[in-house]
Amino acid sequence: MPGQVLAYVRVSTNDQSPDRQFTAIRDALPGEPDRWFTDRASGASTDRPALRSMLGHARDEDTIIVASMDRLARSVIDLDQLVTNLTRDGVAVCFLKEGLTFQPAVRADPLAIFQLQVMAAFAQLERALIKDRQREGIEAAKARGVYRGRARRLSPEQVEAARAKVEAGVPKARIARDLGVARQTLYDALRPCSQPSRLP
Repeated sequence: MPGQVLAYVRVSTNDQSPDRQFTAIRDALPGEPDRWFTDRASGASTDRPALRSMLGHARDEDTIIVASMDRLARSVIDLDQLVTNLTRDGVAVCFLKEGLTFQPAVRADPLAIFQLQVMAAFAQLERALIKDRQREGIEAAKARGVYRGRARRLSPEQVEAARAKVEAGVPKARIARDLGVARQTLYDALRPCSQPSRLP
């Protein structure tokens, strides 16, 4: 039994019209798709209701039609992961604007395999660039003296020692500096726990 044709459409906001995507998909097919999946959500995340529904519905020998790659995902990393997982499960993915169809591995031709490998290479490059930007941002923050990294947690012994110093009159700012933590971390650690209410 041949698989179904599934059409995926996405616009970012309720104010945007999906009509152009509907028209592009209808013009590319001899008839209506078997199922339409329409999201009104940002493409920055793959956590979208219609996308989740389509991924759960797609089966071996199905074909997913999308007007363009950026409608399925804005990130090359997300796009690569989605296409890889779908084709691995026997689902073909067709992008109309780019004129690309990614076939399941068992039926893929060499050009399609190459195209998917190029996508994977771009995904790897994007991951590397993201890490570089994060590292540069941290280094810049350190240079400005505003980066503290992940907040340290004080051990019970350190908290008790700090509490004793506070009672002895040592300023909390000095105690925090000696412990190498932010003052707020020390304040939170010294805050007394709420006592359970007593039953009458």
